[in-house]
Amino acid sequence: MDELYTFERELAGDALPFCGVDEAGRGPLAGPVCAAAVILPEGCVLPGLNDSKKLSEKKREELFDLICERAVCCGVAFATVAEIEEVNIKNAAYLAMDRAIGQLTVRPALALVDGNDKNPLSVPAIKVVRGDGRCASIAAASILAKVTRDRYMRALAEKYPQYGFEKHKGYGTAAHYAALRAYGPCGEHRPSFLRRMHG
Repeated sequence: MDELYTFERELAGDALPFCGVDEAGRGPLAGPVCAAAVILPEGCVLPGLNDSKKLSEKKREELFDLICERAVCCGVAFATVAEIEEVNIKNAAYLAMDRAIGQLTVRPALALVDGNDKNPLSVPAIKVVRGDGRCASIAAASILAKVTRDRYMRALAEKYPQYGFEKHKGYGTAAHYAALRAYGPCGEHRPSFLRRMHG
């Protein structure tokens, strides 16, 4: 996975503090969207680091602790279901990203962000298509965001056991749709997503 570090080694020559930023939870029918921002020390190599989607849950949990331990600093933040409904999912994702960047104890001069959206952040940003597989700090952010959101959804499952959130994490699986038909939505479901699915 050495290519994960190439992009950032080239940037490091400019001696700018930069963070990787990514989010988890744009697609689900329920729950908040979560974003993370991570500044890794120059030359830091994390064994097994990869795009969170390519890792097992167990591996993500292990890397979560390692990233928190090794990072210069990191931040994790949510945008709520109410905010998703108010400003739409794309803008809510950027709201969560800005909040995560705001938690960093070192102010980054630059953010490396997965994707190619045009939304502005509070710091200058370089958008990196498939960045979670190309940049170590974005991959690290993708893991922090995914693990944090999954933990949130597991806790939510204890409050709303009928939906099976601990299994599908709010995504639109057959079991989730069956639960929605049986019980209707709860306050953690995103009305605009349910309309989109049924309308």
